[in-house]
Amino acid sequence: MQRALIWTGEGVDQDGDWHVELATVELSDSGLRASGTQLGAVPLPYRLDYRLDATADGFVTRGLQVEATGAGWTRRLRLERDESGEWAVEVGGEGAPELGAEELPAPGGDAQALDGALDCDLGLSPLTNAMPVHRHSLHTEPGAAEFTMAWVSVPDLAVRPSSQRYTHVSRAAESGVVRFEELEGDDASFTSDLEFAADGLVRLYPKLARRIEPANT
Repeated sequence: MQRALIWTGEGVDQDGDWHVELATVELSDSGLRASGTQLGAVPLPYRLDYRLDATADGFVTRGLQVEATGAGWTRRLRLERDESGEWAVEVGGEGAPELGAEELPAPGGDAQALDGALDCDLGLSPLTNAMPVHRHSLHTEPGAAEFTMAWVSVPDLAVRPSSQRYTHVSRAAESGVVRFEELEGDDASFTSDLEFAADGLVRLYPKLARRIEPANT
């Protein structure tokens, strides 16, 4: 069953920047598929479209395709993880974003640096926090786990490994709170307590995104 979900940054993310995302999600007990569109304004106006396949056993990512588009430019990224755990990175595009003296980082990255990663983490997207949390039921059960993620920066589509830790904090009847930490060595360089709805998808990512719930009719 497909569900359409909307998250808005409400102009209060970490850098005070506006963005919004619409995703169509198919969620099962063992994985998820999703396609979505993200709109953003920083460092320049862009539209980003993606397709995610995280249906390998235990919500492991099989592939992520992303296309970012702005005025006079397009960038494309394809990430694929095979059954042996090896990643492939392909990039393409046309045109060049105009940022004055600045330039966006180049798209893509070193596939070998992603060894050990099970998931993709798409920048500014609360959807991609779901896979590691579901894998260990951290939105419903006590525990903690550390992961290497294939982190995709937006809108440039550069890829790098990211060390992250997720820890169960609390559970209520219709939600659970999971602490997300980005790690540098053993220390956390960034921490946020994420609220997950009963479906195991992010309801609130403080200072990044809030899920828009349909009004009762």
